[in-house]
Amino acid sequence: MNNFFKNLGKNEFYKKLLSEPLTYIAGAVLLSVFQIAHFAIFKSGWGVTSAFAIWGAWLYEAVGGDVSQWGYFSSESMQKTLKAGFFADGGSVRNLGIIFGALLSTLLASQFKIKKIKNLRQIIAAILGGLLMGYGARMANGCNIGALFTALGSWSLSGWVFAVFMLIGAYLGSKLLIRFFM
Repeated sequence: MNNFFKNLGKNEFYKKLLSEPLTYIAGAVLLSVFQIAHFAIFKSGWGVTSAFAIWGAWLYEAVGGDVSQWGYFSSESMQKTLKAGFFADGGSVRNLGIIFGALLSTLLASQFKIKKIKNLRQIIAAILGGLLMGYGARMANGCNIGALFTALGSWSLSGWVFAVFMLIGAYLGSKLLIRFFM
């Protein structure tokens, strides 16, 4: 079995497809193809963060809460989604696929690492950054997939506005990252 992995690591097809990073153009083409395929199959835009809101509602209801009167969850279709469960929700299944697909590709490329947390500041920054990203994604009615790719694909002005501010945020975030964590 050990020889299999040694030989696999030397295989040119494996190196090109799974070990080396894709070019930006290849990534853009794949995202475009996936977006088109998703729209053709499901007749709706590709979204990620809406499922996270639903997961939160399921967790809240699991501890005795009731979200049926909340504006976002009050519609009949949303109530059906909440009652149907995890595996009946396409967004949840897709997100699960994204999570396990990312893990699998990291493992296949031998890039999986558990890093040591350096200090409390790193923990606080990660939590604060995650909360701000989640809040921003919900306020923008989607993340870079739903609010950017889906909106750009339908020529919505909101997608172009999102793109401009996402680039500004990425630039400022990288400057903060270098200043405080490098």
